[in-house]
Amino acid sequence: MENSLLWEVSIAEFIFVTMILGGGTAWMTGRAVAQTWRTPLQLVGYMLILGLAVRFIHFALFNGTLLSGYYFLIDFVVILVFAFLGMRYTRAGQIVRQYGFAFERSGPLNWRQKGR
Repeated sequence: MENSLLWEVSIAEFIFVTMILGGGTAWMTGRAVAQTWRTPLQLVGYMLILGLAVRFIHFALFNGTLLSGYYFLIDFVVILVFAFLGMRYTRAGQIVRQYGFAFERSGPLNWRQKGR
């Protein structure tokens, strides 16, 4: 075992499970929450559940620790970042599309009032 500050078993396993599988699912969940105009607090709840699933995959496939609070927190923070990025990216597009008379996009994650 190669324990580290961020990964429990190996960096490849962390990248594959937490960042690719968990992060991709978190991004899609963030987009779904934004598309249904739900709150960021609901997204946090969904990410808690997804964090448990990511922790289980670490345990079941790579002999990680199932009930590791520290590594759960690391996984949770990483997927939460992906989720909020997905939500913000989608929300920016929604605001500009729905309120195009008042707002314009000012980057992939932001919008601003027209004429400013």
